[in-house]
Amino acid sequence: MTRPEADRPRGAQAAPRLAARGIAFAWGARRVLEDLSFEVRPGEIFGFLGPNGAGKSTLFSILTGLLPPAAGELRLDGRKVAFGARELRARMGVVFQEPSLDAKLTARENLLLGAALFALPRAVARERADRLLAAAGLFDRARDLAGRLSGGMRRRLELARALVHRPSLLVLDEPTTGLDAAAFRRAWEALLALRQDDGLTLLLTTHRPEEAERCDRLAVLDRGRIVACEAPEALRARVRGDVVVVEAEEPGPLAVEISSRLGLAARAGPSAVTIERERGHELVPRLVEAFPAGRFRSVSVRRPTLADAFLDVTGQALEDPGGTV
Repeated sequence: MTRPEADRPRGAQAAPRLAARGIAFAWGARRVLEDLSFEVRPGEIFGFLGPNGAGKSTLFSILTGLLPPAAGELRLDGRKVAFGARELRARMGVVFQEPSLDAKLTARENLLLGAALFALPRAVARERADRLLAAAGLFDRARDLAGRLSGGMRRRLELARALVHRPSLLVLDEPTTGLDAAAFRRAWEALLALRQDDGLTLLLTTHRPEEAERCDRLAVLDRGRIVACEAPEALRARVRGDVVVVEAEEPGPLAVEISSRLGLAARAGPSAVTIERERGHELVPRLVEAFPAGRFRSVSVRRPTLADAFLDVTGQALEDPGGTV
């Protein structure tokens, strides 16, 4: 792939691959997105981190031209473009959260269909389909119906189809939802190789901390607003010290007791209480001595994760509350 920035004079600063300003959207009286502004640099992996209901899917639909925003503007490589414009669609590859392959077509036929939608010549389409199938580790399954492939294989096939027209920007909505650990690793190996070899720019939405760690920068999305935008390590650094995790039957009442007895800021989650503390291992004996035997299932100490950072920034857990806004 030839990148537009390759011919730029040395020392010149590249324009953002994609820049958004003031994106807003509402369902009736409910505001889903409010004044979202961000920039994605060429060759960057940029992620939106938040639970379902934070506005990620709505933003994805707007960026891919499926929904018109109430307000906002987009720029592609420094040039203003309309939402859903043909120029933007031609430069963008899209991987939806829900499966979008034709289960009754073979793996190769799905790629050829994708190429036809972009009016690629047949010879070019065949060459690219074979190359992408090989890169996805699916060349020997090219004649298999898509519906008979495993979940991980279908996800890699969807990724290959999104790349058949050689986009400069790949947009992915929860790209590894439902994949097991092995399929997750293989999917991300493919994505990182694309960035390494072709300079592809990636923009993704996710609620998975382990996926967010792969990003160069993360925009933390909370109730339709960006409340932080930093590298993953900078977000984790917001949580000082260690995280002490106390698993118990009733985390809510226990958090109140820990706060009153020991004067600590304790947060209750679905199954555990967390306490941020420098030298967390020194707190464990105090906790054990302050409560009767059997009150805790377990007490452990770990380093902060992005889920802890999200809780610290937003005051909410990253667990999926069940919405898909």
